[in-house]
Amino acid sequence: MACVIAAPASGSGKTLLSLCLVAWARQFGHSIQPFKVGPDYLDPQLLSLAANQSCRNLDLPLCGRDWVQLSFNGYGGRCEMALVEGVMGLFDGIGSSSEGSTADVAISLCLPVVLVVDAGGQSRSLGALVQGFRDLDPRLNLAGVVLNRVSSPRHRELLEEVLTDIGVHCLGCLPGDPSLKLPSRHLGLAPAHELSSVQKRLGRWAALAEQHLDMGVFRALLQAPKPGPDPVRHVLSAELETSQRESLPVAVAQDEAFHFRYPEMQECLEVLEMPVLPWSPLSDSAPPQQACGLILPGGFPELHAMRLSQCKATFSALQQWIHHKPLYAECGGMLLLGRKLADLEGQLHAMAGLLPFEARRGRLQVGYRSLEAHGESLLLHQGETLRGHEFHRWQLNIESDQSVGGRGPLWQVEGWKVERRAEGWNLPNLHASWVHLHWAGSSMIPCRWRDALGSAARRNAVAS
Repeated sequence: MACVIAAPASGSGKTLLSLCLVAWARQFGHSIQPFKVGPDYLDPQLLSLAANQSCRNLDLPLCGRDWVQLSFNGYGGRCEMALVEGVMGLFDGIGSSSEGSTADVAISLCLPVVLVVDAGGQSRSLGALVQGFRDLDPRLNLAGVVLNRVSSPRHRELLEEVLTDIGVHCLGCLPGDPSLKLPSRHLGLAPAHELSSVQKRLGRWAALAEQHLDMGVFRALLQAPKPGPDPVRHVLSAELETSQRESLPVAVAQDEAFHFRYPEMQECLEVLEMPVLPWSPLSDSAPPQQACGLILPGGFPELHAMRLSQCKATFSALQQWIHHKPLYAECGGMLLLGRKLADLEGQLHAMAGLLPFEARRGRLQVGYRSLEAHGESLLLHQGETLRGHEFHRWQLNIESDQSVGGRGPLWQVEGWKVERRAEGWNLPNLHASWVHLHWAGSSMIPCRWRDALGSAARRNAVAS
């Protein structure tokens, strides 16, 4: 069945409760598949670490209902248990609607919801809050409430009485504990690789769940769904029916600066005979020579701007690469290709210089985007449409228009309260944009990428 961990608002304790439950499952020898609602990269890193299993995003606006259902059953059914961590407040979706919200996913998958509430400074008011969330949408199944920041045993008793009065089960309380404090950053929680004393924390999280949560109820709520087909192979089934393919290896940037990627991207590549070759731009070296394509995912290059600026071999390799082989860059990966990048203090550092912009900290840009291809590109034909997601605080000071190479911008972008505008860079061997894509949710992307790699490989073979 599994359950969804939700909250009235961000910062209430969803991730903490989810980590405690996942750590408890692992401590007692259960395999558990974590999921995360929405387009988040950081919470899934922590959940993946705790579960020793890649967390999967359940994103209705980005991937559609068919993929979300397929992903939930296909990945969740491989384990004994499953858990879905929500995003923002329970009903918070696109704009003022609940589209794409935690509630939308819970209703779509027919999953019960556990509401974690920051109860600090509350008593009877807790009843009004919980009752409102329970009753706003009658399709929602509220299994119970977990209370966070309960100050004393007396406070807990008072709050439990309030919940009993409105007919809602209290499934436990999370006490104040140093292990429940997670470091944060300008885009949310800090990456999992920066977390200290990981094994000690996992043990403490499991103990907190055992001591303070109703694990008898949670054991039933965490039961995994029935198994389904392999999600990636299912969406790529038509492509897999074609004749056997040659191997086209792909280098993928993977280090402290570049680590925002969905696990399905690698699975799509490997299923289509594009084996992944890890590469670190911070290593100051060229991508593996046998790679036919290069992917620069998002991340936090601004935190490593000074170190990156000293990677001359990396920059030289990128400048040569763009003339011969395809390169896909999104968000932070795109920033590596500009002329200069500002760090957190505003100091500018030289980058690869392939694109004519400087990037500095600016206003937060976040939300789903509708994309229409401006012209022919590596992945799209003119007029084709996609959905993507934008999430960054850096902005580009473009030194010339985006018609570098005569192709014009990559696409026209628009979203909720975002006016239609040209965005992205489209060169014969380059796709670069702020917008993150989900390669399995839009399965033509890996297929087109493979076509681009094959075409480039044939051209290079003729030229040599």
